[in-house]
Amino acid sequence: MKKVGIVMGSDSDLSVVEKSITTLENLGIPFEVHVYSAHRTPNEAHDFTLNAKKRDFGVIIGAAGKAAHLAGVLAASTCLPVIGLPIKSSTMDGLDSLLSTVQMPGGIPVATVAINGAENAALLAAEILAINDDSLYEKLAKLREDNKNKVLEKNKKIEEKYNK
Repeated sequence: MKKVGIVMGSDSDLSVVEKSITTLENLGIPFEVHVYSAHRTPNEAHDFTLNAKKRDFGVIIGAAGKAAHLAGVLAASTCLPVIGLPIKSSTMDGLDSLLSTVQMPGGIPVATVAINGAENAALLAAEILAINDDSLYEKLAKLREDNKNKVLEKNKKIEEKYNK
């Protein structure tokens, strides 16, 4: 199975990114986690994505807050799918991060999840990898079924309490 690369712009993003890590672990997807800044370590970020395909990565998650150019910088150096994970910062409640991540120029796409949407970033990465992995696809289908059943159970309790 291909690996998922998780790149954070700062270690302060780790508290959010941990939801991606946990989700990938629960699905049995191999991954690596790195801290490379689009602005402070651009050469290292470039080298990581330039060599990502050779290193058996299938998807990259770029997590950053404030001037969140990291996912775009990563996407500029690879044709692998890049998922932008905007991190809520002290500035503008993360709206700046979201807009910096989602507003990419033509020719360099970045899929973008919600502000602090680390679980969905990992799930989207898993769905991309599941295109060629039936076992992973079945794990994702089971996860969706489990989530559906949890909602239906909550509905049942509410209905029993209020619909008499």
